[in-house]
Amino acid sequence: MTERIAIIGGGKIGEALLAGLIRSGKPIKDLVVVEALTERAAELAGDYGVRVTQDVRDAAESAQVVFLAVKPDAVETVLRELARAEDHGETERITVSLVAGIPTQRYEALLPAGAPVVRVMPNTPMLVNEAMSAVSAGRYADTEQIDLTVRLMESVGRVMVVPETQMDAVTAISGSGPAYFFLLVEALTDAGVGLGLTRVQALELASQTLKGAGQLLADSGVSPVDLRAAVTSPAGTTAAALAEFERYGIRHATNEAARAAADAGRQAARRVDVEGSRPGGALVPERSDEPR
Repeated sequence: MTERIAIIGGGKIGEALLAGLIRSGKPIKDLVVVEALTERAAELAGDYGVRVTQDVRDAAESAQVVFLAVKPDAVETVLRELARAEDHGETERITVSLVAGIPTQRYEALLPAGAPVVRVMPNTPMLVNEAMSAVSAGRYADTEQIDLTVRLMESVGRVMVVPETQMDAVTAISGSGPAYFFLLVEALTDAGVGLGLTRVQALELASQTLKGAGQLLADSGVSPVDLRAAVTSPAGTTAAALAEFERYGIRHATNEAARAAADAGRQAARRVDVEGSRPGGALVPERSDEPR
């Protein structure tokens, strides 16, 4: 079956999803993008040949799946437009959120009764087709609708299905996770400069090492513990470096960082629950350029 898909929000995340869907073989005629900025809309239409509109209801009325890739403060306005969109299809329209921090319950409260909602937590590597996305079902989303969402999100990387109660933990590990690795590369680059390398040299060495180590971990089927042990000769250079990481508490710092991120996610969700009844936002949604 061919699914008609609307992507609301033409920022980096919306574009990454659009490009992934096209690469996976999705017909361009079955895709539509909602984008507020005229210049950006023309750019997307020119680059991908898709129909781009500023009208949320127009896009939704022809779609089986509607992806929201907007800023959190635009979600309520978009949902009110979706609630007014007629459903001309034979199958129920699925609303898929790529917006961080907003629970499915909030979407369900603003959409028609029983509307299926699926929540997705991607991360920025979806920009290079290497996302790690987590998918959670709302109360009314069935197994087939979850399977469809998974299949569509696989166009930009790997996908894991989790209960929504685990979404804050997912955000702490994979949603915010790329920033942790970028910080490590930044620190390694600074260390390399301190040891006499140029910044260009140090950055290339650190970046490629991160890329290669990640690929090895993903492809080898070997645990990170065993991979680390394979690199670490007794009394060698790696052992000396790892001893310093442990001495300065890398495990504790990582655990505390993940807990802080998860707590921030829970607090954001609570703010949405408190402030969600407020009207606001522009009729056409602001684009979301980051999934966190």
